[in-house]
Amino acid sequence: MDKVTPQSQTPILSLVCTAFGHDYIVTRKITDHISEYKCTCCGREVSNSYSGKFEALTYKQREVNECLSSFFRKKKRISIH
Repeated sequence: MDKVTPQSQTPILSLVCTAFGHDYIVTRKITDHISEYKCTCCGREVSNSYSGKFEALTYKQREVNECLSSFFRKKKRISIH
């Protein structure tokens, strides 16, 4: 007897995003101008590029954002004191 597993709704939800656009929420704030976003429907993750456009959140982009966030936190901590 074969097991029947329910299919993921990701293809259907990605069609919704294709037709109506993504519904992004901020998942992490890197600096005052750069944030990471995630679509509530399909789960796509993006980040602001340095020119202000959305860019797919790759492993390399995550590392860059982590370093930038660390630098930004240190800079703000020093400027406060």
